[in-house]
Amino acid sequence: MAPTLIFDCDGVLADTERFGHLPAFNETFAEVGLPVRWSEEEYAERVKIGGGKERMASLLTPELVAAAHLPTDAEAQRTMIADWHKRKTAHYTARVGAGIMPPRPGIARITEEAAAAGWGLAVASTSAEVSVRAVLEHAVGAARAADFAVFAGDIVPRKKPAPDIYLHALHELGLDPADAVVVEDSENGLRASLDAGLATVVTVSSYTAEEDFDGAALVVTCLGDDVEPARVLADPLGLGVGDRVRLSDLSTILDRTRKAPR
Repeated sequence: MAPTLIFDCDGVLADTERFGHLPAFNETFAEVGLPVRWSEEEYAERVKIGGGKERMASLLTPELVAAAHLPTDAEAQRTMIADWHKRKTAHYTARVGAGIMPPRPGIARITEEAAAAGWGLAVASTSAEVSVRAVLEHAVGAARAADFAVFAGDIVPRKKPAPDIYLHALHELGLDPADAVVVEDSENGLRASLDAGLATVVTVSSYTAEEDFDGAALVVTCLGDDVEPARVLADPLGLGVGDRVRLSDLSTILDRTRKAPR
């Protein structure tokens, strides 16, 4: 079977957390009259919680619920969070459509390299599907985005760092883990992909540069392009990557991890 390149979305296809999700959360809080505004420093902690609904739910301390006159019933809170998240997704997709979040360096390039070589293409993210598809189309173009299998939203019971979304993608694609390489940006994402048995390249993003990426096949600042070259942060396989991560590097990663004892 042809190998497959699987991208995470947020922080991998674009720097969506800083320029998309954070302002969209704050716009939503203002819209619903919630006395909350996340700073970049606070959001750096919230982003460690997998899933937008889960990040919003983390606000519901007894103190805030009382101060903001929010419902105390669990079902009513779930309904409220779902409404907030729908509003937040609308704000977020509007920012994507406005071109506020440029694709990360090298994403379009390596996608074209993979497509030309007959590799499969996929995105695996537990962010809302409409958000993921919007970012994907902006990053690689609508025509190429149509070639991707997209696994997103609440289609698995557990968010990253649980491996569920990657296990689901492997099952749906009929893939052996040895035939896929993942591009992630966070420790949570790396833990999820490794627990699914997948070789993983990490491209650090604005909120993840100091996280623990032990177990990654390669850690770089980005995939690299003419404007922003890649800088290697960890190369445990001795790939000798230059200023761009190329498809040949990903093929070597697959070859070497297939030979490694499991």
